[in-house]
Amino acid sequence: MSMQASVLDRYTEGAESRQEDLCCPVNYNPELLKLLPEEIIEKDYGCGDPSAYVRQGDTVLDLGSGGGKICYMAAQLVGDEGHVIGVDMNDDMLALARKHQAGMAKKIGGDRVSFHKGYIQDLALDLGATEKWLAGHTVKNSGDLTALKQFQHEQRHEHPLIADNSVDLVVSNCVLNLVDAVEKDQLIHEIFRVLKPGGRVAISDIVSDEEVPEHLQRDPELWSGCISGAFQEHAFIKVFLDAGFMGTAIDKWDEKPWQVVKGIEFRSVTLTATKPEDTECLDYGHAVIYKGPFSEVHDDDGHVYYRGERMAVCQHTYRFLTEGPFSEYFIGIEPANTSKPSKFCAPAGTRRPASMTKGGTHSGSSGEACCC
Repeated sequence: MSMQASVLDRYTEGAESRQEDLCCPVNYNPELLKLLPEEIIEKDYGCGDPSAYVRQGDTVLDLGSGGGKICYMAAQLVGDEGHVIGVDMNDDMLALARKHQAGMAKKIGGDRVSFHKGYIQDLALDLGATEKWLAGHTVKNSGDLTALKQFQHEQRHEHPLIADNSVDLVVSNCVLNLVDAVEKDQLIHEIFRVLKPGGRVAISDIVSDEEVPEHLQRDPELWSGCISGAFQEHAFIKVFLDAGFMGTAIDKWDEKPWQVVKGIEFRSVTLTATKPEDTECLDYGHAVIYKGPFSEVHDDDGHVYYRGERMAVCQHTYRFLTEGPFSEYFIGIEPANTSKPSKFCAPAGTRRPASMTKGGTHSGSSGEACCC
């Protein structure tokens, strides 16, 4: 049995009756659970709560949306201007999610959720459209197979399931580990593709403290049970960095392992990251001061920030540090007089003279220094 087939079978069983060994204990926001049907809560399988990262107005994409629990929680947070998209490859889970779609729309005051059949590692391919094509065409020989591949190629490029740069937040709850190892890089690049510049990820998943040996990876029971396909904890961060994400961080890390197999600890973590802005580096004279407590910190772009010193940054780095998830660690100082910008960033470690920012607007200057 292939790993994909074992996952489909395992989660088909999970749509029919609750499978206790497919989920970790998670403290979800009880206020967001009140409106959800008990059937969806009962047949949800996750290891974290990525809905906690949803903002009003977001377009949210939930990878491996299952019965729709995280989607319906997120739909209560995005508001009238937001939308939530669920993608899953399992017909039974999609049927469960769609079964309650009309009822949930009435409860939350609008139909803000849509569910689609697709592979999370190939978010351009609409499996629903492929199945409609197959209903009218037979695939009996190589020519038929070529016609199918041509249809899928055109569909990916002309009518992608999820368009480029269209999503504010990608979430997932204990699903990335189910993707075949050879397709994991493609999965992360697909997440990067669909996110808008400045878009975020919040991925709850199972990671291992050591590399999972190949013989365990070949075990269908362990794979479909969210164990043997887990990222090693550092590799989980690295694959996002390699794809081009910034500010990648482990925001939550369960102290107690969920399971221990052959001495390897498997635990739940939640990873956050941001897709960089697609803008030029324009140096208007902005500065940031890293509050501490460390003597210096480095970011993924190679910048260094010395504690308590005014460091030169370009405009989009300034916004990222003062408006994004790391704003509590930095004081932002805008230039007193905006001059014609330079397209060349100052070399890493360049201090900004006080004379260039004296009298400029400050941000984030209140509060105690925090540890990052």
